[in-house]
Amino acid sequence: MLAELSYERGTVVIKGDVHVPHAKFDPRSKVYRALAYKYRWIIDYFEQSDVEYEDNVLDLIPSPYFDAEIDLREYQERALERWLRDKWGCIVLPTGSGKTHVALAAINEISAATLVVVPTLDLIDQWKEKLSIFGSEYVGEFSGRVKELKPVTIATYDSAFTNAEKLGNRFKLLIFDEVHHLAGESYIQIAEMSAAPYRLGLTATFEREDSRHKLLPEVVGGKVFELKPGELAGKHLADFTIKRIYIPLTEEELEEYRKRERVFKNYLKARKIVIRSVEDFHKVVMATGYDERAYDALRAWDEARKIAFNSKNKIRKLREILEKHRKDKIIIFTRHNELVYKISKLFLIPAITYRTPKEERQEILEGFRRGRFRAIVSSQVLDEGIDVPDASVGVIMSGSGSVREYIQRLGRILRPSKGKERAVLYELISRETGEVGTARRRRNATKGTA
Repeated sequence: MLAELSYERGTVVIKGDVHVPHAKFDPRSKVYRALAYKYRWIIDYFEQSDVEYEDNVLDLIPSPYFDAEIDLREYQERALERWLRDKWGCIVLPTGSGKTHVALAAINEISAATLVVVPTLDLIDQWKEKLSIFGSEYVGEFSGRVKELKPVTIATYDSAFTNAEKLGNRFKLLIFDEVHHLAGESYIQIAEMSAAPYRLGLTATFEREDSRHKLLPEVVGGKVFELKPGELAGKHLADFTIKRIYIPLTEEELEEYRKRERVFKNYLKARKIVIRSVEDFHKVVMATGYDERAYDALRAWDEARKIAFNSKNKIRKLREILEKHRKDKIIIFTRHNELVYKISKLFLIPAITYRTPKEERQEILEGFRRGRFRAIVSSQVLDEGIDVPDASVGVIMSGSGSVREYIQRLGRILRPSKGKERAVLYELISRETGEVGTARRRRNATKGTA
């Protein structure tokens, strides 16, 4: 019997007396039904089983044949070739190594309706500029600002999630920039509710601390190609050195740090909690809702961290680094805004935080690009999604144990440029504090020289 396939609200509906291993029987409507991402597998099964079928699932936005000239480096060609084998999977390349170029080549090869999903509006603007090689008239934006569907459409994760049913059968190729975001509890529905048979994920760091990256192979594919910064240094990226500097707290700071650390450790001991993972720490956070001692412990832990992050000796060391590299472009990274503003005021360095208006941020970055400012200081807003001008020195004043954050920060100083002989990333780590363990967790992120 002929099978009939159609798309309905994020699902593929299969009518007919056929066995469909990738779908479940819906007794209410008496049809087989599957989440839309399984469309590709259902078609493969029908083809291999010689099942006759009528396919009405995809309603693709008409697209011209793309024939843009895209020059790829050798490793980018290898990445594209690996992806083209199945047209399914994730490419993991360091920040600054040209992941977007690989995606442009993939769009060129497929030449069909494509949806590019990105985390921020800034990235929409950057992608628009790069996609203009296909003709600006073929590039659309689907966000809170504009909602237009064109042969190549760029959407934010938020807009793609909110409109997942509407977008689910309009595209043949899905590209997820910073694909680790897709594994979020809500965003993964973008992939699940889409029937697009071809999928490409891009990121500098595939793994997530909460381990939800393990969900990605099912809906977009696992890693098909990966290179780390050390594997590209010296040829396609700048050579780099990582210098970890362990800095003592002052006597007063160390006394205050240990006092607060004891409060936190005593709570863990009393409640028999052992911190081995992010999930274990979240148990303490959740307990603050009903356990007053948990709230006090968490506050003490936060205060201890701030002492380590903001130590006087770190500021002195930063002054030495700024003096040593006064002819270089420097980006200073911190964990919290409080330290950003302190450094900005002390050293008269422009600051960028989430509070910085877009126009001011662009003015600061342009001034940094042109050499008007030789240093900028920022919290996490420069880690991802913003096109940061080239720098040769990075200073991590404070950060998390996240490999992703670390790779993103390292990537900010690895773009090759005229006159750059070697990039340097300084990590300033407070001795005898939790920062030592945090730095240890980051060490395997690269193959750089310690």
